[in-house]
Amino acid sequence: MSDFRSGFASFVGRPNAGKSTLTNALVGTKVAITSDKPQTTRTVVRGIVHRPDAQLVLVDTPGLHRPRTLLGERLNDLVRTTWAEVDVVAVCFPSDEKIGPGDRFIVGELTKVRRTTKVAVATKTDLASPERIGQHLLDIAALGEETGTEWAEIVPVSAVAHDQVDLLADLLVGLLPEGPPLYPDGELTDAPEELLVADLIREAALDGVRDELPHSIAVVVEEMGLRPDRPEDKPLLDVHANLYVERDSQKGIVIGRKGARLKQVGTQARKSIEAMLGTPVYLDLHVKIAKDWQRDPRQLRKLGF
Repeated sequence: MSDFRSGFASFVGRPNAGKSTLTNALVGTKVAITSDKPQTTRTVVRGIVHRPDAQLVLVDTPGLHRPRTLLGERLNDLVRTTWAEVDVVAVCFPSDEKIGPGDRFIVGELTKVRRTTKVAVATKTDLASPERIGQHLLDIAALGEETGTEWAEIVPVSAVAHDQVDLLADLLVGLLPEGPPLYPDGELTDAPEELLVADLIREAALDGVRDELPHSIAVVVEEMGLRPDRPEDKPLLDVHANLYVERDSQKGIVIGRKGARLKQVGTQARKSIEAMLGTPVYLDLHVKIAKDWQRDPRQLRKLGF
């Protein structure tokens, strides 16, 4: 039997570079939430890839950005700590966009983390022409030279078309140290279920909402448990959650006309939660206002940051 490898890899990149979609494609199930709004990921979600020869634990960090609020600063600190602790950092550069200041900023920050192996991933190749991808790979190599970053690999992938995803998994596994599995077989994430449920509700709330809202939504699952008086073959999971926004006007947007929007959010979130946990769910959602929570340390703590 060949030697087993296990370790941690972290996908980084500016917001919306395709990190969560890639995590989900590698794990083969929906673990990290994906959204077309930047700043969707706030907690470090680990997806676990189980293979006969290895266990690859994916650590999904928030997108690194120039912080404007206390929340932003805390998220950035979280990113840097994570980078220093993992075995491999994979930087995602979307193929349908040119390399910009945001990418330079991230790679510049990453050069401060000396010991960690660095891989470059050209994501979203399904959205770019072969010529564009070729140029993109050259630009990534040039950025490495410019910043003194040594790329162990530069790999083009499309998580959506599942193109080269397995190759990327092989490469990442090859860069891990030898060692026993870190998690029990069959576990796909070590994030507590309440966190995953809160994330799915947030994802549903962000879906199709206007741009002024994304940063201002936080979800806290207040209570979650199986309803006691149900027969074993007909379980029902009760989930009571609060959706927090910063202002009255935002509350109106989330609830919608005659509550239609909130109802839609509830239906969508409930389906996602049921699919993930495999249990029928009763979801009770309330919208509350936590004034300017992104700038208030006490509120941030209360909302889990």
